[in-house]
Amino acid sequence: MTALETNWQVITGAPCSGKTAVIDYLARHGFETVPEAARAYIDNQLASGLTIGRLKADIDSFEKAILARKQETEANLDPARLVFLDRGMPDSIAYFELEGLDPSCARKACGLFRYRNVFFFQRLPLRPDRVRREDEATAARLERLLLNAYLSLGYTPIIVPAMDIEARAGFILDKLDVSPAPGS
Repeated sequence: MTALETNWQVITGAPCSGKTAVIDYLARHGFETVPEAARAYIDNQLASGLTIGRLKADIDSFEKAILARKQETEANLDPARLVFLDRGMPDSIAYFELEGLDPSCARKACGLFRYRNVFFFQRLPLRPDRVRREDEATAARLERLLLNAYLSLGYTPIIVPAMDIEARAGFILDKLDVSPAPGS
């Protein structure tokens, strides 16, 4: 089965590389965006009373739940629409590998859709928060795993240099030759 070509643009990179800030910027300027599945899943679970420790106690189930959320989201997107995704399906391969899990289910899920572009953000200084627990060494390892996941699937990620939010968004939009909606 051949993957369905889409007009979806993935924004990815190591933790704390500024992906979500740029996704939010693009959304404020009239572009369709999809938030990071893992963050949305974690926030939902924390709101229901779970702790991060309990949530990640069964890391295999945790990663599979995030993968399922990504699959459901992508199944409901129009392949022809310009959409910016905060992380793509191949990110799950990297996270499975980081946790020492078999990534075959994530790899299989990557065969359904093909992204138009993958924008890979260079890392910024790491700032842990209530959900993000990685240290610098883990962030660097994850960065390599993410890049390798996309390369292994035949993508040629476009490296987005470390710049401020507006400059990064401009860099992406210039590559796509699109402009924000008037008045946004």
